[in-house]
Amino acid sequence: METPRASRVSPPAAPADELAVDPSIGPTLTDLLLRIARQDRTAFALFYEQTSKRVYGLARRVLIDPDLSEDATQEVYLQVWNTADRFNPALGSPMAWLMTLAHRRAVDKVRSEQSATDREARYGAATQTIDHDDVVDTVTQRLEAESVVRCLDTLTETQQESVKLAYYGGLTYREVAEKLGVAVPTIKSRIRDGLLRLKTCLGVS
Repeated sequence: METPRASRVSPPAAPADELAVDPSIGPTLTDLLLRIARQDRTAFALFYEQTSKRVYGLARRVLIDPDLSEDATQEVYLQVWNTADRFNPALGSPMAWLMTLAHRRAVDKVRSEQSATDREARYGAATQTIDHDDVVDTVTQRLEAESVVRCLDTLTETQQESVKLAYYGGLTYREVAEKLGVAVPTIKSRIRDGLLRLKTCLGVS
């Protein structure tokens, strides 16, 4: 059976006498949940109307972001539609049950968002390509601070400038070239020649 959407789309209208309740009192939330368990769309609409502000408010406090909060609210009411038959009045009030669902959903969404961010960070770290050649890896594995300072003095001024920008400044070949106003092939040549000199000075075979 089609599941009604709980937010962004208004539930369908129904005849005024469909709930068959005393109009001076109206159905209780427990009554509505019992009817929702029988897939009563009108009961669902009333239940949503009477409780959605509190559910959204809780979600907003947990998630902060209004769009995520709205998504979480919709998911809560879809869960209500699908699991209303599991509500047990003996274990607590309808609002207590509903707010428990809302809190769990909001927390799950926080964890989901964090997991997605962590996965992206791990993927980025694993797939990052560095614009340096194999000589870089050989040298940087053996660099020691004092030896580097000593061996840097053996490079030409232009080699020192390029190597420092690339490895102390963390710039790529292209970024070094742009900063110094020199062609990229020239920068690559300077850095490679400088690293080969460092390699020899440091005794890296």
